[in-house]
Amino acid sequence: MISFIFLLIVASILGSIGAALAGRRGDGCLISIAIGFIGALLGQGLSNMFDVADPLTITIRDTTFPLMWTIAGSALFVAVITFLTRGKTPPPRR
Repeated sequence: MISFIFLLIVASILGSIGAALAGRRGDGCLISIAIGFIGALLGQGLSNMFDVADPLTITIRDTTFPLMWTIAGSALFVAVITFLTRGKTPPPRR
């Protein structure tokens, strides 16, 4: 249980860093966690595609979390989402 909570914290921090690199700020903790996990999957895919190892990883029990590729994947994911949704502003709140 502690390892899962630690992975959520790491995903949140790395997702926030990746989002900030892509120019997005002010997202909540749950959004940052989701961005971190999606970034980890995307970054791992990029790592495998280019056959490059991650120099910084965190291993918690049997789960390895790549730090650099998570940040890169998070930034890429947020940049693509921002590009696709640019100009689509939600209606103002009343």
